[in-house]
Amino acid sequence: MGGIAQTIPPIFCTVMRFKYLILGCLLLIAGACLASDNAPVGFLEGRLRILANKEVELAEGNPPKFSAADYAEYPLIILSQDGKKEIARLMADENGKYRVALPPGDYILDVRGRIPTGRMRAKPQSFKVVSNQTVHVDMDVDTGVR
Repeated sequence: MGGIAQTIPPIFCTVMRFKYLILGCLLLIAGACLASDNAPVGFLEGRLRILANKEVELAEGNPPKFSAADYAEYPLIILSQDGKKEIARLMADENGKYRVALPPGDYILDVRGRIPTGRMRAKPQSFKVVSNQTVHVDMDVDTGVR
């Protein structure tokens, strides 16, 4: 017992713990940011056109106008490139226009219920979304009404 005992001031221990806590939090936040996929989204926009060949045309020669209820009968789906996974569903507005944000990638735009009904015809459209860009894809639906 003959010697000088060195003691560490309690404030020093508290400060050191606080520094390590802050350093640990910063590393955790940096790791989470690097691990997440923060690629900016791109956009798909277009117009749904309902094609209905009717035997009787309007006297004015204008094509028939469709309402939002008409467009609601043809919901659009976005599928993965292999066509097996549904990515999103969307509805056209009262003018037949649609817009949706999507992560970058290759997709297929189709009309939901196209295959089971048999009467309606629409061709699935492949498209590619690029970050911070808008791709325009129109969809034509032939109702089969003659």
